[in-house]
Amino acid sequence: MKNLLTKYFLAFLFAGILFSASAQKPSKPNTDQIKRKWLDVAYATASPAQKLDIYLPEEGNGPFPVIVSIHGGAFKGGDKADGQVTPMLEGLKRGYAVVSINYRLSGEAIFPAQIYDLKAAVRWIRANAKSYQLNPEKIAAWGGSAGGTLSALIGTSGNLKEFEDLSMGDPTQSSRVLAVVDWFGPTDFLKMDEQLKASGVKNPQTHSIPDSPESQLIGKNLVDAPELVRKVNPETYITPDDPPFFIQHGKIDHLVPYQQSENLAAKLISVIGKDKVTFEILENNDHGGPGFTTDQNINKVFTFLDKYLKH
Repeated sequence: MKNLLTKYFLAFLFAGILFSASAQKPSKPNTDQIKRKWLDVAYATASPAQKLDIYLPEEGNGPFPVIVSIHGGAFKGGDKADGQVTPMLEGLKRGYAVVSINYRLSGEAIFPAQIYDLKAAVRWIRANAKSYQLNPEKIAAWGGSAGGTLSALIGTSGNLKEFEDLSMGDPTQSSRVLAVVDWFGPTDFLKMDEQLKASGVKNPQTHSIPDSPESQLIGKNLVDAPELVRKVNPETYITPDDPPFFIQHGKIDHLVPYQQSENLAAKLISVIGKDKVTFEILENNDHGGPGFTTDQNINKVFTFLDKYLKH
């Protein structure tokens, strides 16, 4: 009973912090039991936000396949060490290293600063892989909500020069990833309000206003900047060489409509093929929720990751 209550607590904590517009800091998971770790390692020097945490499995010499954990928080909050990293840390029991990354938030810098940072972090991981027992050839991105958007964008933009600030370091390294796990990330911002209305969800968030998280991300009201909206959308950059995607979304999500993930999955399937895209709608789940963090669902995610990072 205690374990069940703990899982539900984590699920609702996870759901509540991912896309909240508040500045509240969620509770950090207890990682004291993880012996092999390096915290607050700088991957670039342009901002104090450009740091990452590295966690290794308890046993083994590696090199370990890498899960890059990208936190959500409406592009304006969240942290690499908050409760959102908990599902990813399950990978330590399965032979994965976890690298959890902070990036500049919208209050500090508007897009594309966030993708510059994350790609710089992936380049850093490859450049420093040997020192930390990481496998530079086996890297996946996994995030929820805003972190899902950024994970998807890493996946579809590949080595797109437009999203690489090579002055941030390790310019000879690739920022490509081998797989993407996208949990309910927004993609096409301008369609969110109409999709939420069509979904009939309770208390939908309004996005096409000047102070929405998405408008703050691009520095302009969404409706006044369709080209900037298109620039953020992972769908814009889909090409046949994109990595496999695992996408899940709650059917009653009142913050990010499920149609965002549905459309992304459909476009990916049309270009990279059905065999490389897993898409599921979790019927009774909101923005996050208990369905995402059950043992059964976590097993699904790792079955996907194992297919591409362990073979």
